[in-house]
Formats: sequence, C-alpha cells, structure tokens
Amino acid sequence: MTKKIRLDRRDFLIGSAAAGAMIAAPTIVRAASKELRVLAWEGYAEPEWVEAFKKETGAEVKIVYVGSADEMFAKMQGSQGADFDVVSFDTSIFSRYLDANLLAPLDLSKIANAGNIAPEFREVKEVMRADKQFGVPFAWGSLPMVYDADAFSTPPDSWDVMWNPEYGQQLICMDDANNCITWGALVVGVDNPYNLSDDDFARVKEKLIEQKKLLLSYFAGFDEGVNMFAQNSIKVMYSMGEPQVPALKNKGINAALTIPKEGAPGWLDCWTMSAGATDPDLAHQWINTCLAASVGEILTNKAGYGNTTNTDVNKAAGFTYGDKLSWLQQAENYEKRVAVWNEVKAG
Repeated sequence: MTKKIRLDRRDFLIGSAAAGAMIAAPTIVRAASKELRVLAWEGYAEPEWVEAFKKETGAEVKIVYVGSADEMFAKMQGSQGADFDVVSFDTSIFSRYLDANLLAPLDLSKIANAGNIAPEFREVKEVMRADKQFGVPFAWGSLPMVYDADAFSTPPDSWDVMWNPEYGQQLICMDDANNCITWGALVVGVDNPYNLSDDDFARVKEKLIEQKKLLLSYFAGFDEGVNMFAQNSIKVMYSMGEPQVPALKNKGINAALTIPKEGAPGWLDCWTMSAGATDPDLAHQWINTCLAASVGEILTNKAGYGNTTNTDVNKAAGFTYGDKLSWLQQAENYEKRVAVWNEVKAG
C-alpha cells in the first residue's frame, strides 16, 4: 500500500477539477519488495501516477508531505538524506542542499521523459553544479501582477501602475520580505535581483517606500489577500498569481494576471535524488514517471500549477509566460532583506 504522512498544506494550494487517466510508463525491471521514499509538497505525489509507478516497478511508496521549505531541509539534513530517495523543492534553495551534500547527480539517460520538458525549462542554471545536473523542473508558478480586468481596457504592461497615484488606496501587496525585495529590484532594473549591492538595497528601499504611500494595506496570507481585494474594490495587487485569480473569480471579480515588461519572480519546483537514495534506479524511474505529459495535465488541471511537460495543457490554462519569469535563486543576505523590508513598512 501507499503510505502517506500529511503534515501541512501550502497556503496557496487551491485544487480544481480532478482530471487525468492512469499514466503509461515504459516497461522496466521490477523492484520487488522495495520502497521509494518521497519528500514533497502535497499535490506532487497523486494517486494517478503513484499507482502507475507501483504497478510498473512493484515497489511500495512512502510519501511525507511538508508545509515549509525550512521543514523540508531540516528533514533531509537530519539524516544526511538517508531517510528519503527523492525530494522536490524550488530553485531558490538548490545551493543550500548542494553545499550540504544532500543531493546526488542525475543520469538523464535513465529519464527518458526528460525529453518532454518544454524548451523554457531545459536550461535552468540553478539545478546545475559544474557539469552535473541535480534536478529536473516539474511544476511552476509566478508572483505576477493580479488586476481587475474591468478596470483596464488592456492588461497593464508595466509595474509602474502600482506607483500611479490614480490608483492610490486601490492597491495591495503581500507582506513577504524576500519576494518583495526581489520585486522591487526587478522594478528598478537591478541586473541580478537575487544578489543586491548596498546601493541596490538603497534604491529598492526608496522605491518601495514611495509605493507604500499608495497602498491600502499589506496582507499576510493568500486568503486574506483575496478577501481584501474583493471587499475593497482593489484594482491591482502583487501576490501569488495562479491560485489567486480563480479564487477572486469565485468571489465575482473579473480578475486576471499579467507579467509586466520588467518581469516577475517565478518559483520552479524540481525533482531531485537524495544523496542517501537506497536504489538510484528506482529514484530515476519515479522522476521519469513524474515527467510524463499526462502527469503534467493532471498537475495543472487538478492542482492549478503550471507544468513543464505538457505545453498544450499550459496553453489551455493560460500558463504561457514561463519564459518571462525570473526563477527564484538563493538571496545574497536573507537577514538583510528582512531588515530592509521592515524599514520599508516603517518608512
């Protein structure tokens, strides 16, 4: 049987209609009496592909879900990876795992379905260390501009709209130090929004304090952001996009999202193999199963995330902007970002 341990859900995980058939996987040698140990976000090990994997390999699957990136890292670090075989996390923390020697390099010759990955997700530098690849992209989303489409004849093409006094007190922004500093860096044109100099921090701080004067409020959770938007005739917000838009539509708001010309942060979750994997071939087969185009369809239609392997499904869902996003990287100094963000809010 499949063992699942649910610890928490991501606040922004909003399910939509379940869809998809069982996944066809290539025939391989069965791994009798073996167990694959999965550490992931909820929604990344669904029955549609877990059962297909079990049928093809003869292996059992133990799934541990986590609610935060810090919790996931702590679980891996606690056993130096020995408790898990495959792990999924975003590009911003690859360096942390690699520096701690918690990952093993992947052999793409054992992952035939890697050929399904769309071009915009094939060359992601964050998953590389020297000439070795340690992750393959699986799911993605954005932190875009979310706006009331009834208030604009065409989608706003620049973040400047959130600095426009015309929309004063009709703007809201999530209260998130790291992502808001990254956002501000994109707006002021910093070359690398994840590696700021002291001068860059000063420019970003000034720009965000200027913007704060026009905000109705910051919000702490994604549900709070949806409710605040719906109840206060908000025109634009900076927030998680893919789950926020349908949640707003459910409240009668003609919401939409757009990626302005300056760009927007994007999160890109990848499958990796633990340095403590007991059966590397079985781990590779799991990753191969997850990269089936039919899994991408289920991931998008069921969980509401962008997928990396089924372009047609992404197009149907409107997720066609992956190449416009700045994939999250490890920040140069997280503590400084928190301090600067607190100064912005107090400014």
